[in-house]
Amino acid sequence: MRGLRRAAVGLGVLLLGLGLALAVWEPLVAIRVTPPPAHHYDSVIARDRFGVPHIFGKTDPDVAYGVAYAHAEDDFATLQEAVAMARGRLGALQGADGAKVDYTLRLLGARETAQRDYAKQPADVRALLDAYASGLNAYARRHPGEIRLARLFPANGEDIATGFVLRTPFFFGLDQTLGALSGDTALPRESAGSVPDSPDPAALPATGEAMPNGSNAFVVGPKRSADGFTRVIANSHQPWSGPVAWYELSVQSGSGWHFSGATFPGVPFPVLGHNEHLGWTNTVNRPDLTDVYKLTLDADRTHYRFDGAWRPLQAQRVWLKVRFGPFVLPIPKMAYRAVQGPVIVNKSGAYAIRYAGADQLRMIEEYYRLTRARDFAEWQKALAIQGVPATNFLYGDAHGNIAYFYNASFPNRKPGFDYRHVLPGDTSRDFAPGTVPFAQVPRNVNPASGFLVNANNTPFQAAGAGSELNPAAYSPLLGIETDTTNRGTRAVELMGAHPSISAEDLRRIKYDTGISRLSWAARWYGDIARVDPHGDAQLVQAQALLQRWNWDFDGHHSGQALAAILLRTGQKWHYPRRPELDPRDALAKAAGYLQRHFGTLDPPLGTVLRLRHGAVDLPLDGGPDVLRAASTWDEADDGRLVVKHGDSFIMFMTWDKAGRVSSDSVQPYGAATTRPQSPHYADQALLFVAHKTKPVLFWREDLRKKIERVYRP
Repeated sequence: MRGLRRAAVGLGVLLLGLGLALAVWEPLVAIRVTPPPAHHYDSVIARDRFGVPHIFGKTDPDVAYGVAYAHAEDDFATLQEAVAMARGRLGALQGADGAKVDYTLRLLGARETAQRDYAKQPADVRALLDAYASGLNAYARRHPGEIRLARLFPANGEDIATGFVLRTPFFFGLDQTLGALSGDTALPRESAGSVPDSPDPAALPATGEAMPNGSNAFVVGPKRSADGFTRVIANSHQPWSGPVAWYELSVQSGSGWHFSGATFPGVPFPVLGHNEHLGWTNTVNRPDLTDVYKLTLDADRTHYRFDGAWRPLQAQRVWLKVRFGPFVLPIPKMAYRAVQGPVIVNKSGAYAIRYAGADQLRMIEEYYRLTRARDFAEWQKALAIQGVPATNFLYGDAHGNIAYFYNASFPNRKPGFDYRHVLPGDTSRDFAPGTVPFAQVPRNVNPASGFLVNANNTPFQAAGAGSELNPAAYSPLLGIETDTTNRGTRAVELMGAHPSISAEDLRRIKYDTGISRLSWAARWYGDIARVDPHGDAQLVQAQALLQRWNWDFDGHHSGQALAAILLRTGQKWHYPRRPELDPRDALAKAAGYLQRHFGTLDPPLGTVLRLRHGAVDLPLDGGPDVLRAASTWDEADDGRLVVKHGDSFIMFMTWDKAGRVSSDSVQPYGAATTRPQSPHYADQALLFVAHKTKPVLFWREDLRKKIERVYRP
């Protein structure tokens, strides 16, 4: 018995030691980085009455240091996730979902790209990244109790650059391809391909962000505006919190950098907005920018055949660090690479992936140069860097120029091959490295209509009748999408109906809540109306309610809550180009949900659709794929649909006849979205739900009148 007790005690000690080891080992083996060179940064942060930071400095790096510090004051938790993601340590913070991001980091070679090319970046770009990392480090030193993961700091410029490399391709849907291959399911449909089965959502690699499923952009030139002004509306649809939530700011340096707009966590400058001379906004475009090649492996699966020779399949064992409760476990996984790009091996074989903008850092310089451009020519020169692999740019300036660039780093492709489907990977005949020149990127500059819009629809629908691009002028090898959205169709209808567009007209259009009778949504509602209820009384009642519905989501008429839920169901198949879901099933589920939670099929829309943040609980209008967008929501315990993604940062930019810029903006919550004790945690919510905005305070004389506090970080 004594021996058994000793054995039990010994086993207990062993298990305790193992548990302690699993709890503390990860920081000990984590990547160590060399901190940025020591430098004294002199930044000044002026917070306006909504807590929005206006950051000043003698140099641009001084400003970038202040950008990081101000953002950390408002959302240090999310900024830490950005650093952990760049280090391959997100799994140690978030568990299995974070580990998927860590694996993607290694599969794409994002950190290796940053390490290889960082020294090659222009000196002013490196100085900006180092300064931003230094600002994060300063905040971390002063607030050690907020650090979520040991030895995460100091960060350096390569960490910040790595974040760009990793996250950028997911804005054009690379995660969908990786997820389908990882789960050994059908690939997502490309712009003109056949409709496949839907990939398994559980197989998709989490990227720490939601794939944007909507954005709106509106531009009106002097010839179409009622007062001869130029106007741009930024209306990107992003999650309202997390790693790709917008953060509003204004920057100004003694070297002439002056820009107001919004940025993402981990980015040292605004990525949309305006300076004195020009401004732009972005919407997601969805060309076919990913090619998949099936490799031929040898018997031991260590080599692949290419142009008649066997090449070694590059293989690297990756140890993922996955948190389970208090423990972090090491999980092994293999990452592969072939000549075409990263490789995923599944039961069906080995597949190499070639995607736009891979293995480069040029997007950092491009965004920075765009913010400093002084005229249309300089702005186009920056865009021609072709570092941002995808996203529409809609532009306006003080001289009355307006433009829409269907920006994409189109892969070079060879005629005779169908790049919408899996290609043979054993030959170079279908593989053409490089990118299509910028001169071939579609663009619509100063159209005769005097306006441009985009809402994640085809670029061939942007300027109205007589001013559209000709699809026949562009090679099908570019893979430009031809599908549209209700928002795109509705925007063109509304803009085209106004021969002279006033500022008030434009605001009404932006906040429009209607459904176009020519849209996919109208056809979806038509299919629902034709459902045979087979005597089901609830379905009969639901169809009758939809017959009375006014095709709008303004919150003032019957049937809108039911129609909104049905529109969200439609978006689940329409936007990702999947087969239409069963309309009868969709109607039954929507009606059942409302009856179960509200005791009626016709509760007011604002009772159902809510903005909730802390103690704030407000009614919303709008819906999925309408210009007043409420794209996705969570179902609360009380049945309310709590919006988490849709209209987010909204900015109205105006250049008057003299070329002087002014702007106003709004966010769903506030500047300090993760600081419940802050007065700016949700202080913009009332404005947001009422379709109101606040002044941006771009000019110093305006800012001086509305300063909350000024300090040096």
